[in-house]
Amino acid sequence: MAKDERFSDLPAIETERLLLRKLEMEDAEDIFEWVSDPQVTAYLFWRTHQSIEDSRDFIDWATAGDFACWGVVLTENSKVIGNCFLHNVNFEHKRAEIAFNIARKYWGEGYATETAQAVIQFGFQRWHLNRIEGTCMVENRASARVMEKVGMTLEGVMRKYVYIKGQFHDMKLYSILRSDSQQL
Repeated sequence: MAKDERFSDLPAIETERLLLRKLEMEDAEDIFEWVSDPQVTAYLFWRTHQSIEDSRDFIDWATAGDFACWGVVLTENSKVIGNCFLHNVNFEHKRAEIAFNIARKYWGEGYATETAQAVIQFGFQRWHLNRIEGTCMVENRASARVMEKVGMTLEGVMRKYVYIKGQFHDMKLYSILRSDSQQL
């Protein structure tokens, strides 16, 4: 089955402080800087990067898959400080899942919220999605808070839902509907 063109032809998204754009191989050093931090990857499904080659492999993977991945770039200095995905996209049922990651140096400054808001808006307006879900490990209070700030509703906890890094994890499931976003 051919890759859906919507994943290959992602537009850049501008926010007040950020540019969300397709990752490029030149971003490997910026990505390695934060994905080599075990605190950043503690709740991620992927492992901490051990080398710049890991970051290059990540860029290859992120730009070739059947999902959308944007690099989160600070407009003030063009530094890639994170990424955001729309994955598990089902165009027939008009739904997708959002995931986001921000470098620890930039935690607590609202960049994850700004990113998630922009990508949710893109999903509803450009891809005409009806539902966007987000999950996080129960222990990941920061990601849960971001999803709450962007208007997502906690639907429940999925017990032992994922097996990551040698153990099962409970996951919180959040969602936002197109009709919810129009009320915000």
